[in-house]
Amino acid sequence: MMNNLFSIFDPSSSFYIQINWLAIFLGVIIMPFSFWLMPSRFSIIINKVIMTLHKEFKTLLGPTKLPNMTFIPIAFFMAIAFNNFLGLMPFIFTASSHLAFTLTLALPMWISFMLFGWINYSTHMFAHLVPQGTPVALMSFMVCIEMVSNVIRPITLSVRLAANMIAGHLLMTLLGNTGPSLSIMTLSIIILTQFALLTLEVAVAFIQSYVFAILGTLYSSETF
Repeated sequence: MMNNLFSIFDPSSSFYIQINWLAIFLGVIIMPFSFWLMPSRFSIIINKVIMTLHKEFKTLLGPTKLPNMTFIPIAFFMAIAFNNFLGLMPFIFTASSHLAFTLTLALPMWISFMLFGWINYSTHMFAHLVPQGTPVALMSFMVCIEMVSNVIRPITLSVRLAANMIAGHLLMTLLGNTGPSLSIMTLSIIILTQFALLTLEVAVAFIQSYVFAILGTLYSSETF
């Protein structure tokens, strides 16, 4: 019996110990590719995904002085996609639905990009504060607007990911809690709806991780 609807996102376990956060590190346990003599089908799929993402992010970054920059968004994509998909399993904690997880990813990434850009490419960073073609009378306002938009980037990244994961889980929980008091016909419709929502959540799990990685790549491309 849940105390409230949001108790499904409680990080505490039944022993009142917050060990559910250990689900974040399950990928390290089940993905040791270097110990296999021959690559498995799973490792081949992962390698194809990594190479596809590498080409996509390399196109977004353009000709930079850091050719290995694509490994950062690829690592973010793999970590977030794994945790999003893991949260769809029964009785497994959804770490990506908490701001403690999403903000921990977004904030250090944004701070490192900003420090790198302002230290090494100060003129380029100042140029981004005033878009090309801005009237002289609006330049001071555009600087304030651009600075605010830069500051809220880690917040929007983290809130977008957490809110999208929470929304689907809450909707599935609401439909599941109404099942025992319904007729057989209505219950069968709800079960079909749950399957459709589960399929949609699988798509959302990968789309949100891709959006997070793409936005991080675009933010980093502005610092070079």
